[in-house]
Amino acid sequence: VSETNAMRTSAVFACVRVLAESMASIPLITYRQTKIGKERALDHKLYPILHDRPNPELTAFEFRSAMMVSLLLWGNAYAEIETNARGDVLALWPLLPGMMEVMRTRPAREGERGQLYYHYQLPNGGYQDLVPYQVMHIRGLSFNGLVGLSPIQMARQAVGLAMATEEFGARFFGNGARPGVYLEHPGKLGDKAYE
Repeated sequence: VSETNAMRTSAVFACVRVLAESMASIPLITYRQTKIGKERALDHKLYPILHDRPNPELTAFEFRSAMMVSLLLWGNAYAEIETNARGDVLALWPLLPGMMEVMRTRPAREGERGQLYYHYQLPNGGYQDLVPYQVMHIRGLSFNGLVGLSPIQMARQAVGLAMATEEFGARFFGNGARPGVYLEHPGKLGDKAYE
């Protein structure tokens, strides 16, 4: 059972679709704190990226939907943060969670932790290492706080059973709802034998 083939199960597909599209339809709005509360920050640099279009290829709905699908299946959603030379965010590009590995460098001294980085496999087979400020990482439920748990892997027995049940049902009804077995009798069947 993998995150990708689990989507062929009608229950998994339906649940993921409903949750992803529902979350994607909620507008993502930036706010500014004021003396009396908060107000929409329509002039904030991130407003058009988060609310309207995170990159030239995707609408905000498509981006949030893709991120939610990744989160629901893999337990992690990643997007590369494209910036200009000043560090201003220009775009957010979704990354495939199955191609990402969260790693640490070797610590400089004993007792220290290494630096966190993201090791991403590119479509051409190469790799790209990204530092945390280059990646928007949304984690699901997690044991260590660094990487989310895959809901599909956590429920692989149930998903596998659903997949097997759907496959059996498709073959059974595809065969005219007749079992794929037959009985053989060495002679002519009388009424009693036929019964």
